[in-house]
Amino acid sequence: MQIDDKINELKKQFDRLSTWEQKYEKIIELGKKWPGLADEYKTEDLKVKGCQSQVWIRAELSADKKIIFTGDSDALLVKGLVALALSVYSNETPQTILSKDPTFLSDLGFDKGLSPSRSNGLYSMIKQIKYYATAFQYLLSK
Repeated sequence: MQIDDKINELKKQFDRLSTWEQKYEKIIELGKKWPGLADEYKTEDLKVKGCQSQVWIRAELSADKKIIFTGDSDALLVKGLVALALSVYSNETPQTILSKDPTFLSDLGFDKGLSPSRSNGLYSMIKQIKYYATAFQYLLSK
């Protein structure tokens, strides 16, 4: 599934929900289903700066030169946001990740429906994802 397909699928899921309470429940559901991250990877160097809750994101480059993201949070709602962001950007090339702006987050209403601290944290996650993509793109160009 390509990145636009993943985004459209998310939009379909959230467009069906009419209240923010329902959207929060959906985000929490995503967090409950997300496999998370092994404790051995919950280290300072993988911690996302700018999040009120603790968030860790790990990235690996697959044999087919796509980035596989794993991540976790100590807060269930935030873990759902981790799941949402990583499910969109994982298994994509660095170039695709860097070229796809996170406008889908505002399309989903997250810029208005989330508290400012959660919204800032979500954008910090996106910034970290883009950082990993930049680093892997640089490594691949060598």
